[in-house]
Amino acid sequence: MTRRLLSSPDALRHPLSYVRHERGWTLQDLVDVIAWRVGNMAARREKAWKWENWGVVPDVETQLALARELGVQPELVQALGWPSWLPVGDQITQDTPWSADGAFAQLDATAGSAMVDRRGFLIMGTGIATRLADDWLNIDSQQLVSVLRGGRVDAGLVACFEQRLPQLRKIEAAIGGGNIRSVVDTELRLVTDLIAHGSYTADIAQRLFTVAGELGCVAGWTSFDAGWHAAAERYWVAALHAAHTAGDRGLGANVLKCMSLQRVDAERPTEALGIARAGLEGARNAQGPVVAMLAVRQARTHAMLGDASECEQLLLLASQAMERPENRPTPHWAAYFDRSEYCAQVAACYQQLGRHQTTNEWLTQALAQQPEDRNRDRATYLIWHADAVLNLGDVEHACALVSQAVPDIAVARSARNQKRLNDIHAKIKIHRNVPAVDLLTQQVRELAAA
Repeated sequence: MTRRLLSSPDALRHPLSYVRHERGWTLQDLVDVIAWRVGNMAARREKAWKWENWGVVPDVETQLALARELGVQPELVQALGWPSWLPVGDQITQDTPWSADGAFAQLDATAGSAMVDRRGFLIMGTGIATRLADDWLNIDSQQLVSVLRGGRVDAGLVACFEQRLPQLRKIEAAIGGGNIRSVVDTELRLVTDLIAHGSYTADIAQRLFTVAGELGCVAGWTSFDAGWHAAAERYWVAALHAAHTAGDRGLGANVLKCMSLQRVDAERPTEALGIARAGLEGARNAQGPVVAMLAVRQARTHAMLGDASECEQLLLLASQAMERPENRPTPHWAAYFDRSEYCAQVAACYQQLGRHQTTNEWLTQALAQQPEDRNRDRATYLIWHADAVLNLGDVEHACALVSQAVPDIAVARSARNQKRLNDIHAKIKIHRNVPAVDLLTQQVRELAAA
């Protein structure tokens, strides 16, 4: 049988895509193998395409036939379910110790190698991320010590990395994660090598692990934004260990906030809630904007679960945290959470609850205060706003909002925003009798062709 490798970087969006890639199977190869094992299955490639792209679950006989071909025990097929039983390469466990050595091991195994991890799906088994979050919350950080083994790392060098972090975040927000991902990974590799080979005091060690945690968090976000979900998980787990080693509870909570959102996007709300809850609990004494940021993240998971009461209690906590006087400086990684971002995240909760008019009102506030250089976020909130007004029956307004988002999507390439654009356009296209729909369709086509 002729084989060809799958070369598209978008090919590995499902565990089955990874299995095919590893074996050089086309969709037709896959169904042919299963048909040979079953003996009576029609070998139509469309079936496999639906398994990968539409979330269709193969019947038990088909799964067992594929398992035999892959050498997977039938007990695992039954215990783990589809597609969790598919062999998808190295996975993340919770075995790494919460120590400086453990944090370094995670950083060393991630920086560099995660850039070539093409798995566009989650690789942590169900519940593992929640248990990691609980470990982070409950295990005390060990005291760092001086290290003597190579060239001296002084405060000036560490400051160079610290000073670059706000700029990296600003660039990422302006042009999208995929465009700056390799830069962030390179910096993370440099800091990891300094931890491994440098000589430094305990204070410098703490600052190095903090920088590594922040870079790991940004690297995870850039990967998440670009659609590389396995890499994002790997970066975030490494960042969580680094933040824990540095004793920076706020930074660790910020990492958990990101991990929770990834699970919201993956429609795993129970896990998302457990992770978000640990983050808020671990940083309840943080600055007001940080508490608000974490509270709205947990509120969103309750909204996704349909629990409006818990959601609104957390939104009240967030509102109080945003309004209270704060004498402490806000960490630079939380500087983005200004009034505009707060309004947008509150809107996301009401959008999830199906309260379209309230969503419309909060997004109007968010967009009115949106900084000019946040192209990606503005595109996101314009699309959310379009969805809200479309649900309120205003098709022309929805078209206008999506049309405004298209130039920002062109500048700040984001897999998540591209999916949002495709989804809202599919909803709008139903209203073919509205002239603005045809104009928007042409604009979307031009973006796709660019």
